[in-house]
Amino acid sequence: MSEHDQFRELIEAYALGALDANERAALEAHLASGCPECAKALEEARLVVTQLAYLAPPAEPSEMLRARVLRSVRADAAVGGGGGSSLPMQAGPQRTSIPMWLWAGVAALLIVSVYSTWEARKMQQDVADMNQRAAAELKERKQLEDELTVAKHEAWILTDPSSKKIMIMPSDKSMPMVEAMWHPKMGIYVTAQQMPMPKNNKVLQLWLIPKNGAKPMPSHVFWPDANGKIGEMVDNPPEDMAETKALAITEEPRGGSPQPTSTPMWVGGVS
Repeated sequence: MSEHDQFRELIEAYALGALDANERAALEAHLASGCPECAKALEEARLVVTQLAYLAPPAEPSEMLRARVLRSVRADAAVGGGGGSSLPMQAGPQRTSIPMWLWAGVAALLIVSVYSTWEARKMQQDVADMNQRAAAELKERKQLEDELTVAKHEAWILTDPSSKKIMIMPSDKSMPMVEAMWHPKMGIYVTAQQMPMPKNNKVLQLWLIPKNGAKPMPSHVFWPDANGKIGEMVDNPPEDMAETKALAITEEPRGGSPQPTSTPMWVGGVS
């Protein structure tokens, strides 16, 4: 190793204030001689030292600094593990077992490690939040698309000349009338206003009464909203309109019934 290379190796430790008196004096004398390369290297090393608190990954020490750390650790280990032999006491100040510049390097690496861990966790949380927002937006979009499809379906039934209007009259004159529009292909749309909410946790169920005298065919289960409004779509009636004599509505246990459990409260003829 040339004398010039030896001084270059001392510059980073010098910027950290980790040289002993002899090494510091020798390097300062060399710098005073006007070596431009070493002066520039010292300026760069001091800049790195001032930025230690702001290091972010990736951060790797230089090869010269890494080699010096390893040599120092090996030298300290050799001194501390000399087979139990004792060394004579020496007067004067003693160098610490671990150089200050080594502590600075460890501190820098610790800062890098903590910062990297924090960044990784923050990135994971950001990705999780992004996935959650995307899932919520997809769900909302699907719901809007379904609502739009139903709205178009209902509008078609209400406006198509092929639809047949069926007035489903209440057995109790104080109850509101229910109206149904039956399209031969699109299904049945049931509407009503000011409909009272069924009591005892029951629901309203639509029935199709066949012309041939067979048992009523169970259909849609529904109930009014908080304002007493009903707007229900029956996409696939179980019977063809031509084979149905009437529509009826009963109150049934929640979930509906396979056969009526009460007398119809609303009945309307189809033909």
